[in-house]
Formats: sequence, structure tokens, C-alpha cells
Amino acid sequence: MNTFTERLVGTRAGRVVADAAFARYARRRVRFLDSTDAAELQRRTLRKLVRTARDTRFGRDHDFRGVRSIADYQARVPLRGYEAFWADYWQPTFPNLEGVTWPSTVPYFATSSGTTSGTTKHIPVTRPMLASNRKAAFTLAALLLAADPHAHLLRGYSFLLGGSTALRTLPNGSLAGDLSGIAAHRLPPTLRPFSYPPAELALLDDWETKVDILAERSVNLPITLISGVPAWLLTFFDRLLKVAGKSRVCDVWPTLRVVVHGGCRFDPYRPQFRAVLGNEAIRLLDTYPASEGYVATEDPRFERLRLIPDHGVFFEFIPVAELNATQPTRHTLADLEPGERYAVALTTCAGLWGYLLGDTVCFDRRDPPLLRFTGRTTDCLSAFGEHLIGDEVEAAVAAAATTVGVMVADFHVGPVFPPDTARPGYHRFLIEFTRPVTDLSAFAARLDAELQQRNASFAAYRAGGVSLGPPEVVAIGSGGFAAWMRSRGKGGGQNKVPRMDGTGTRTQEIARWLSDAGFA
Repeated sequence: MNTFTERLVGTRAGRVVADAAFARYARRRVRFLDSTDAAELQRRTLRKLVRTARDTRFGRDHDFRGVRSIADYQARVPLRGYEAFWADYWQPTFPNLEGVTWPSTVPYFATSSGTTSGTTKHIPVTRPMLASNRKAAFTLAALLLAADPHAHLLRGYSFLLGGSTALRTLPNGSLAGDLSGIAAHRLPPTLRPFSYPPAELALLDDWETKVDILAERSVNLPITLISGVPAWLLTFFDRLLKVAGKSRVCDVWPTLRVVVHGGCRFDPYRPQFRAVLGNEAIRLLDTYPASEGYVATEDPRFERLRLIPDHGVFFEFIPVAELNATQPTRHTLADLEPGERYAVALTTCAGLWGYLLGDTVCFDRRDPPLLRFTGRTTDCLSAFGEHLIGDEVEAAVAAAATTVGVMVADFHVGPVFPPDTARPGYHRFLIEFTRPVTDLSAFAARLDAELQQRNASFAAYRAGGVSLGPPEVVAIGSGGFAAWMRSRGKGGGQNKVPRMDGTGTRTQEIARWLSDAGFA
């Protein structure tokens, strides 16, 4: 502790004062969100973004000075994906993007995979975007405290289980790396005493070594919150319990109040988390962050993700059925329809304009804006005409696991095309269970029934087993998916196993690797 503030919050009295001050902020923040029209906040956000960037190259190209309304903006700015932004605006001067799509310099680039070409994306992260992400994190905590005023998060440590915080220096001095690393690099000094791990541990690259050290160093700390990708949180909990010699996380960290998860649908993981945490009072809080901008965080009062309307990100929602149309309908919070499945487009304070995120959502309510993440625009199994979407597959796996009484650690699915055209194709599910399953056929049968119940097209194709065969379930040995991810250089807290493969090519590759490595 070097500063007076750090020394102060290092005491119990100092943490109690900080906790009480944040509780007051949380009450004001939630009152504001509950009493203000989210659609109007979005209109103000777009006006400010357009005004700020009107003299950039992008602003001039799209006549931002003539934009007076959302309709004006949508008429001038077409929807684009990453590849179009990269080719048309960012690549020519990368990494010097000042004045290109945002007026100021871009000090950071968040790197992630996900382009159709399979190359690494470099997403601009400006200083206003850093502030946007901090506001989203504070909103998450505020909504939690609205539901649980006695959570007392600042009386202990918030454990951020992310990838390495090591950043790569680009030719112009900008830094590139994992978004969690960027966030750690820019963590305000006033928050560092409340956060774990410290910089020297966060910098570690080797995931296996890092998990072991984090478990050993945190076992006796008063952890109040931990966040991360579900699969990697479970890996960490396993190490933590071995170090502590306990069977439940609540016995290691009695101060733990909330587990923040995100990055994928949580339903398949929920039973396993409940079992390993051991205390129903520990909240499981969903989030919807993206490298391009924070979208939503769970409001525990509704048990749904709540879109954040006032942190420098303007949202549009495109009906999935219209994604390939020449002029798709672009809805906002003012006119979207609950129950409709939408693709998400962002306009942000990092210079993204009508940017197709690649995700799909469905709103349960418009006021407040409550939504569910339903998958990726490319997450669709329709090799045989069945039109299964990610949301349906995730829900079916979770329901089958609950019914049969097993727990799923992770899974992947894709189509299989038999060489004999007289035989129907089918879906191959590669599923890593938490322990060996005694009756895999019972799970496969239940999974088949759950898929048919959720999707009429799938049920029609399955009728008689002529057009589509029953799903095949391949049990994967413990740690198999983590080993496969490490073999691809994707080990670590922010990387996820790809859930679905519409072509079957990747599924075949994963299955072959797991088999050769002795996991299948």
C-alpha cells in the first residue's frame, strides 16, 4: 500500500466506509435507470456520438452534419461487419486511427477471434470506451445491491479471473491484447485495493501455472465476488478446493456473495455451479460483455439481462430473418417487439457505426429493456433443413442433463454426413460430463426428445428417422476440451469452446483430436 487512500482502505474501517459510499451511489444509479425512459437515453446517446465524430473521415463520408434523427442516421450509415470496417477504414492506417472513425487517438486494441476468415480481430478501445466499460461494471454492482443491500462487496476483494494482462506494444505505441488485460491495465488506483489478483499475478501467461498460484494465494482471502467464463471458473474452483482440502467453495470463502459469469448460455452449467458453491445464497449473476462494447448485465430483481442505455453505446436490433435483405428493418428500444429474435448492431464511442456484433437476442420486455442472449448469427444447425438455433440446443442439453441427473462441463455439436446416401445424417454431440455417465443412451434419447419439443422443424425431420437420424452423443474425458483449447493457443480465462459448427468440418477436427489424445 503506497498511497494514503490505499492504506485507508486496507483497514476494516476504511472498507466499511467505502462500502457505504458505494451503496449510496448504487441507490442513485438504480433510481435513475428505473425512472428514466431508456429509449430517450438511447436517442441522446446517438446524437452525442454523431456530433463528436462528425469531422472524422467516417463522419464526412456519411454526412454526419446532416443527421438530425435516428432515421437520418440509418439512411446514411449501412450495417457493416468487422471485415468491412477493417478493409475500408482501419487497415490502411492501422494502428494510427486518429480521425478515421473516431476523432481521438486509439490507445488500445482488444484482440479476439471471430472473423469469417479466422484471423484475429483488433477492436479499437478508446478512452471513452474504457469509461463506458467502467460504468457498465458499476451498473452491474448497483443492480446487485438493489436486490441484495447487504452484499457488502467492498468489504472484501473482487476476483477477476481473466486471461493474461500482458499487452503487446504496436508500432505507434498503442497496446493490444485481451480486453481483461486492458481493463486491468487501466484499473483506477482507488479500485486496486478492492481487486484481485495483483498485477504480478495477472501478467502470468501460462494458464495452468496461473490457476495453481491464484488458488494458493487466494484461499485465505475475503473474496466477495468472482467473475469469469463459466468453464474456466469451474476449473479454478476445482484447484481451489484441492488446495483448501474442502468440498464446497462456501467453506473456503464464507464471504463470497456473487459469481459473475458471461460469454455463453449458463443453463448447462447451473447445476454444477450450485453443487460446487454449496450455498444457495451465493448469487449467480449473468453479464453480456463484448470486446466491441458492453451490452447488458443481469438485474436480479427480474432475473434477466438488462440493457444498459446510457454508457456511450447505441443499439439497433435487426430481425434475424432480414439479415440478408438489401435494406433490413433496424429497430431501436423505442419500437422493438418482445419475443422477436434480433441480431445486434452497435454504434459506439470507440468509432463503430452500425456494427453487426454477430450475436442474437430476444427481449422479454421493452420497459425496462430485459433480454436473453440466444446465440450467434452463425450458430445454426441446418445442414439437413432442421433450423436449430443455439438457444434451443443449449436449453435442450441443460434440460436433458437435469432430467437424467448428470452435469455437463462443456459441449460442442455439428452435423455428420454418412458416406452412404441411403442413411440419414445426424448431429454429433461431443459432451464433457463432470463424471462418467452410466447410461449414455438414456441421455441421448432425452436430448432427442428435448430438441424435438423445442423445434418443430427438427421434430418434422426426425419423424420416422428417414430425413434425420437421432443425435449421437460422444462422452469426452475430463479436461478434454481444455486440453484441445490449449493445443490451439486458446487456454485461459477468456476463451470458450465453440458451441456449434454448421458445416461439420470443425466438429470432425475436434472429435479426431480428442480421440487421438485419448479423451474420446
